Amino acid sequence: MIKLSQMKEQEIRRGMTLAGPHRDDLAFYINGKEVQTYGSQGQQRTTALSLKLAEIELIQEEIGEYPVLLLDDVLSELDPYRQTQLIETFQSKVQTFITATGIESLNTDKLKGASIFHVHDGQVGS
Repeated sequence: MIKLSQMKEQEIRRGMTLAGPHRDDLAFYINGKEVQTYGSQGQQRTTALSLKLAEIELIQEEIGEYPVLLLDDVLSELDPYRQTQLIETFQSKVQTFITATGIESLNTDKLKGASIFHVHDGQVGS
């Protein structure tokens, strides 16, 4: 967090971020094999989401509140069990906006209290 603060002026001048977790090269392994190379799409997505959960907890510890989270088409490569787990995890802690091409496969019991909007032909409806 200190480095992020120190880089702020340079980032403003350059118009781009120079430091942060998105600039790191991280490798994750399952059974000794690199997930990025050998993992399925679902394993890769689950790994990325696990990292995101850790980042969210770190932000909460640092500033005392959870960030607003936007997840774009995150459900498409997860099986129904992992979709449900993800929604339950974020729903209880973080204001989350999830985009999806369809929610037919979701357990709608887990979406109680959620606002769902549908976009059809450029029109937003509920």
